[in-house]
Amino acid sequence: MKEVATDQVVSDQRTLDDTAVAAHVDKVRTDGWAVVEDAIDLDLVDAISDDLLRLERDLGIVPADNLFEGRRTTRIYNLLVHGPLYARIPVHPNVLPIVEKILDPGLLISSLSSISIGSDEQAQPIHSDDQLIPLPKPHPPLICNTMWAITDFTEANGATRLCPGTHNADHSPNLLEHYDSIAAEMPKGSVLVWVGSLWHGGGANTTAKRRVGIAMNYCAGYVRQQENQQLGIPVETARRFPRRLQELCGYSIYNGLIGHIDKQHPGKLLLGTDEDAPLVWDYARSRGT
Repeated sequence: MKEVATDQVVSDQRTLDDTAVAAHVDKVRTDGWAVVEDAIDLDLVDAISDDLLRLERDLGIVPADNLFEGRRTTRIYNLLVHGPLYARIPVHPNVLPIVEKILDPGLLISSLSSISIGSDEQAQPIHSDDQLIPLPKPHPPLICNTMWAITDFTEANGATRLCPGTHNADHSPNLLEHYDSIAAEMPKGSVLVWVGSLWHGGGANTTAKRRVGIAMNYCAGYVRQQENQQLGIPVETARRFPRRLQELCGYSIYNGLIGHIDKQHPGKLLLGTDEDAPLVWDYARSRGT
């Protein structure tokens, strides 16, 4: 494998033309999802694969203790802090233009993480990525997520499972129920794109090898404060605020998930306390779902 310049923002791979971008956008709008095959140069894919193994080793990453994240699945959150290699992911020219047309060019990074589904992992509960947001459905896309295939995605090794057309449903799925779904099979270097209201979940891995993906997730740019409170207010000043005021400035988590930092409550990081606030995954652990 040839050496990859990790600080290079774009690759020399052929980028999608406007016609190809439009075709993928139309499929996402119609079916809720699309696969962009051969989107990512394999040298970049291999560099990411190697570095994820390094991070897992150096950071001591182990699977979670709940069925939603996966008891045999390794996840690394907040990847942009772990080196310039990951800065290439959100702005990739074969992916970002599609997402910009599904949302708009003012979109934001919502999260960037790795998901490595290990052998003998069971299927993740079917869910939608926007079901914690209390808006009537269907609604215009607030979230557009992508999954980079760092390994081949097959039905046997845990390819993402999809319920096509459910982005138009008037409700969200029940995590405790079974739904018919299809496997988004795709070769290494491909990218799955879907809207946040589409019902989906990680598949079961019945093979001896793990399935590795990068979850590059975006949200609409208008879902944020008018003034950037975290940068506009010095941290030392925010630390002296009453707790409720800190929450209003954004040092908080909505519905047990939105606003977390590496699975930690931002208020805990602001105040340097040892107290843990429950996250949505903790409820999943306690309920066995």
